[in-house]
Amino acid sequence: MKRALQIVLAVIALIMIYLGVMNSMLPPALTGIGFLVIIMLFNSYHKVKP
Repeated sequence: MKRALQIVLAVIALIMIYLGVMNSMLPPALTGIGFLVIIMLFNSYHKVKP
């Protein structure tokens, strides 16, 4: 489930960055970068065992 979410976020991020850059719109490009940051946070998250 986590892997599928990462793939969907990556695809959406790339589309938003592409559309933002091609149409000179900053908000979609920044949102795409934000999605990439979320993916990196998902990858760095480790559960701490008590």
